[in-house]
Amino acid sequence: MALFGRTPALPTPDQALRGRSEPEFTLSERHTVLGTPLLGPYPEGLAVADFGLGCFWGAERVFWRVPGVWTTLVGYQGGSTENPAYEEVCSGLTGHAEVVRVVHDPSVVPYEALLKLFWENHDPTQGFRQGNDVGTQYRSALYTHSPAQAAAAEASRAAYQQVLTGSGHGTITTAVLPAEDRPFYPAEPYHQQYLDKNPGGYCGIGGTGVSCPVGVAPASEVSEK
Repeated sequence: MALFGRTPALPTPDQALRGRSEPEFTLSERHTVLGTPLLGPYPEGLAVADFGLGCFWGAERVFWRVPGVWTTLVGYQGGSTENPAYEEVCSGLTGHAEVVRVVHDPSVVPYEALLKLFWENHDPTQGFRQGNDVGTQYRSALYTHSPAQAAAAEASRAAYQQVLTGSGHGTITTAVLPAEDRPFYPAEPYHQQYLDKNPGGYCGIGGTGVSCPVGVAPASEVSEK
């Protein structure tokens, strides 16, 4: 979404829209591809990871294809407005990023493998945009759920920066922040598994030289990379 000449900037909590105490919709119970419940509590032994890499329609598809991913859902995170609506997030007045919540079995697909997909499927140097999608909601972000996740995210960011610098790219702008302090709000039902419901729909993500869907790791290769 173009901002008609305005430079994107995150609002302060005082500037953010008020929001609401409850969402204005009810999600369907099951993932349209995986058939698993969208919302927790999740089975014991699974882990939760949150990724912001631009438009969440294409980003979610990257992760639901991976063996060991139990469910995915898209939502809003990192802002100040409670239970924001999509139009509010797009206004830039909530402070949220579009994110994908990935619930996975670490014994099958560890967090580090998901981080590899995260870095390779967007350009983390672009600030408040991804390609033609401009706005604070498209920023690159990792919201971590444990000290181990935070350490892995920080280490992977440093390692990927070296690779990007060597290839002539700029500085990574990805924030690594604790999810505990930044609630995840599920997005509206029509956003969930959008590219399954609309196979020819807009993808909007791509790596630092390879556009979507080229560059999305085949599910069979995730454990090998």
